[in-house]
Amino acid sequence: MEIVRSQSKITADAVPTLPLYRSAPALEVRLEDFELFAIDRLRVLRGISDALSRGKKPEEMEKLVKDLWKANMRHQNASEVINKDIISHFVLRLVYCRTEELRKWFLSMETMLFRYRFRFESLDAQRALMGEFDLPYKAVSNAELENVKEKLGQVARSISQPLPTADTTFFKVPFEEVPDLVSGRRVFILKGYAYVAMNQVVSLVVTQFRSLLSKALVLTNRKWTSTIREQEKDRLAPIVEALSTSYIGPDYSQPKGCAEISIRDIDQIANSSFPLCMRHLFEKLREDHHLKHGGRMQLGLFLKGVDLKLDDALAFWKAEFSQKVGAERFEKEYAYSIRHNYGKEGKRTDYTPYSCQKIISSTPGVGDHHGCPYRHFSEENLRTALGKMGVSGRTAEEVMDKVRNRHYQLACTLTFEAIHGSSCDAGINHPNQYFSDSQKILQSKKNETS
Repeated sequence: MEIVRSQSKITADAVPTLPLYRSAPALEVRLEDFELFAIDRLRVLRGISDALSRGKKPEEMEKLVKDLWKANMRHQNASEVINKDIISHFVLRLVYCRTEELRKWFLSMETMLFRYRFRFESLDAQRALMGEFDLPYKAVSNAELENVKEKLGQVARSISQPLPTADTTFFKVPFEEVPDLVSGRRVFILKGYAYVAMNQVVSLVVTQFRSLLSKALVLTNRKWTSTIREQEKDRLAPIVEALSTSYIGPDYSQPKGCAEISIRDIDQIANSSFPLCMRHLFEKLREDHHLKHGGRMQLGLFLKGVDLKLDDALAFWKAEFSQKVGAERFEKEYAYSIRHNYGKEGKRTDYTPYSCQKIISSTPGVGDHHGCPYRHFSEENLRTALGKMGVSGRTAEEVMDKVRNRHYQLACTLTFEAIHGSSCDAGINHPNQYFSDSQKILQSKKNETS
């Protein structure tokens, strides 16, 4: 797949509706499409990930995947939709091949996406896709089906499926190739072979897809580390390395929907509306009168995003740091970076508050207090912090369960819901979203009582 800056058109003749992504296409891709297509697909995969971690039911997942795909993978030119699908997959394959953790997540989400998209296909299209995998399984003969008809009917009744008829096609496959059907007791097994109905072949196809993609990710990683990263260090590498932790939600670089905060109110607001990551930094700053660079950046940009004005920010940080290093040293060593974050120094860049993805992927060192408490705290410290926020008992256990399963943002979402007594269906994806949603709920409650 060659990346170019031209306006070359891409044809999609004879490309299947659901590609198998066996090899990178010989397509010319504009640099801007390289990133934009990947971000659109990433929205789909993260939407699937969020829904799974929230325990959505299969029928809910089916509708969600269809809606996510329709919302994000369209193209202004209908003939380009297939190409966008293929290009975005291979870009993200490059992005997520780089570590075992990234590969595991991408493999799981792409497999889930493939599972539902396969089910959306017509019966003829499903048979065609089976043929593309070149699976060595033939339909079971009517004579053999007659011998096991009663057993097949028992399985169908146990899972509330229609009873097989003379027109129902079954395939006999080694049971280990359909582990999800076996573990769910949704298939009849005889002498090591599973009898898989046509409406269940998605399990068989998905197993093959997952195996092929898993091997492909390892090979892509080798190519990335041996040649691609160095060849594209000035052009593609920065995009690839940023995409896995990129924030793709609303822009919080400019405050929205909430009144600006002042130094006078900041302690009360921190206690009521700061997410745990920012509340911890705020408390450590008050306690130690100092934060290392990572903590200053994480908290400082967050405060900027909740509309703490530059003059107030300088006064706030100076009041704390002066107690530790003195006012003169603060002006010499720290004031510049605060003005810089507000776009008033240097290149005058308007820096954006950190998203959950960026915070979770950070690596705090000894003496650092930035990062995500749900990921970086010990279990004991996290329980203590949750208790101080009023989260305990069963809710705390639910939060800890999400943490153990590495669903850090969902753990934060559960904390938000417990504190505010209100659901957060969209989930928490950004500290400034947490703050904004919190303030809206508190203001609404205040209006109701007044």
